[in-house]
Amino acid sequence: MAWFKRQDKGIHTPTEKKKEAPDGLWYKSPSGNIIHMRELKNNAYVCPDDDFHVRIGSKEYFEILFDENKFTELDKDLSSADPLKFTDSKKYPDRIAATQAKTGLKDAVRTAHGKMNGRDITICCMDFNFIGGSMGSVVGEKIARGIDYSLKKKIPFLMISKSGGARMMEAGFSLMQMAKTSAKLALLSEAGIPYISLLTDPTTGGVTASYAMLGDFNIAEPGALIGFAGPRVIRETIGKDLPKGFQSSEFVLDHGFLDFIVDRRHLKAKLTALLKMIY
Repeated sequence: MAWFKRQDKGIHTPTEKKKEAPDGLWYKSPSGNIIHMRELKNNAYVCPDDDFHVRIGSKEYFEILFDENKFTELDKDLSSADPLKFTDSKKYPDRIAATQAKTGLKDAVRTAHGKMNGRDITICCMDFNFIGGSMGSVVGEKIARGIDYSLKKKIPFLMISKSGGARMMEAGFSLMQMAKTSAKLALLSEAGIPYISLLTDPTTGGVTASYAMLGDFNIAEPGALIGFAGPRVIRETIGKDLPKGFQSSEFVLDHGFLDFIVDRRHLKAKLTALLKMIY
């Protein structure tokens, strides 16, 4: 015999009064695991059930790496010009303005200096949400100035790459950033100042072909896509199926292009230990 019995079976909550869960409250990983965003943030944006590393940007990396999230940003107001008067589906200045309004970023990279476990460091971090993390003149200039700051202060330089490659709207101006940043890194090497390159998902195109692969230590997050051209382009070009896991960070490590892979939850501690050994 039931203790409670509904007398009026017509009682129900009207649709208009039902409350929906707010958007962005939960995250579902590619394998189907669901996690609350608060727990995900507290776990360095890594899903604990399957260790999937969620794509994050400079804001999150700075929170993870800088002590108490305290840092001084460099050249934060630099913004792209339109040297080629480029137009595709919209004018380049309009695309820049729209992306800045949407993301709150000035361009696809942010540079800052601060302390990481008490050690001074300069960190340059790319944001994929800004036109696919594409490398334009501002990206190259901010990286170059970040390297200059490390040279001046004689402190280590960390580059966190996340990019689709060179920015087509700037054509040759974009490609020149490969040589520019590489030359600056050579000065860092000559001065004996450590440069650590962290490759995250995805790191491709001209970024891979320049500063992302020039570190004293090239390291990566698990499962990151790393390569020059994407798998689909290569498959269509050579007309053959690619090896399993091709261009994943694990595949790249096995073929000698990385020094090690680091879980984001241990990134700060691993970087600190590495710098203690070499500098």
